[in-house]
Amino acid sequence: MRFHVLTLFPEMIRQGCSHGVVGQAVKDGKIRIETVNPRDFATDVHRSVDDRPFGGGDGMVLLPEPLAAATGKALSAAGGPARKIYLSARGRPFSDAMSRELATVDEVVLLCGRYGGVDQRLIEAEGYEEVSIGDYVLSGGELGALVVIDAVSRHRPGVLGNSASSFDESFAEVLLEHPQYTRPREWLGLEVPVVLLSGNHAKVRDWRRNAAVLLTAQARPELLSDAMSRGVLNGSGVRAALEALEALSDGERRAIGLRDPGLVRARLRPFSQALSGSRGSEP
Repeated sequence: MRFHVLTLFPEMIRQGCSHGVVGQAVKDGKIRIETVNPRDFATDVHRSVDDRPFGGGDGMVLLPEPLAAATGKALSAAGGPARKIYLSARGRPFSDAMSRELATVDEVVLLCGRYGGVDQRLIEAEGYEEVSIGDYVLSGGELGALVVIDAVSRHRPGVLGNSASSFDESFAEVLLEHPQYTRPREWLGLEVPVVLLSGNHAKVRDWRRNAAVLLTAQARPELLSDAMSRGVLNGSGVRAALEALEALSDGERRAIGLRDPGLVRARLRPFSQALSGSRGSEP
């Protein structure tokens, strides 16, 4: 898979992609990162890539001509169809589902805006889709591009050491991921939940499932409805999580990260009467 990143700061992309999972994937040849600097296509003596916006306002807007030329170079290097994405605060929210979809594509062009944005005519003429990594504004699209590269790369075959790893993470099944622990067994008065030391894989699986439901209810309750509608969770699965919550000691709740069990209980109860029958019904 190859990412073509159009950026005025190519070193930010190169440095950001030289470490960790992505860095190893690049080293192994599973992921390729190429950068194109629109400034290389500026035509004036000052190599200008931006100008004041028509209609007035703060900031400068990136000129369409250098961006179009940079896009052309990226598409020429791709040598075929490519997904073109402009990192934009007003774009469609980036998600785990989108990252999995993009992971099926071999060529992706990522346009990083700067200053006051990009001339809209460039986006329309080149057919860029606008994607946002969150409801906030950054100084440029480079950080967004790095987020997309990292999230998408993890779903490419062979990038993660364990092929099942990406399916066990938060959002892979809508719910947040269960908590993780390692040595020592006791730290700062907090002990690893006993069930994780039992060697009973069925009980460990159930514990993790219930913990995921409880933590989702606490931190991202809006995901519960989505989980129910997709059949990932149902009434019996919610009831199992509520029963697990009542069985936890105060120390166990702290170790899991459940800071407000009353709030978790209140958020889950409306879902506890839903019909059973999906895989979320496993106790």
